[in-house]
Amino acid sequence: MKFRPLYDRVLVKRVAAEQKTSGGLIIPDSAKEKPLEADVIAVGQGRVSDDGTTRALTVAVGDRVLFGKYTGDEIKLDGEEHIILRESDILAILDNS
Repeated sequence: MKFRPLYDRVLVKRVAAEQKTSGGLIIPDSAKEKPLEADVIAVGQGRVSDDGTTRALTVAVGDRVLFGKYTGDEIKLDGEEHIILRESDILAILDNS
């Protein structure tokens, strides 16, 4: 299914949660916290300002981002969980270099 967020919204998919601790213990599903990191899947065309111009988003498809614990709306697309966030809900873009 094709999905295109509107305006300043961003569609993200959470990264996989850790299965083991650094000491090698397996974490049961009931004790796992949802990760606050996600990969950007799709972005809207940008934020519309008061004068009618559109400002492009800073994040791009493929970026890995950090977002707040209680932000966004969870949805299912093609049986997989995704989150729709506003660009302002994104705290940082993570860089692995």
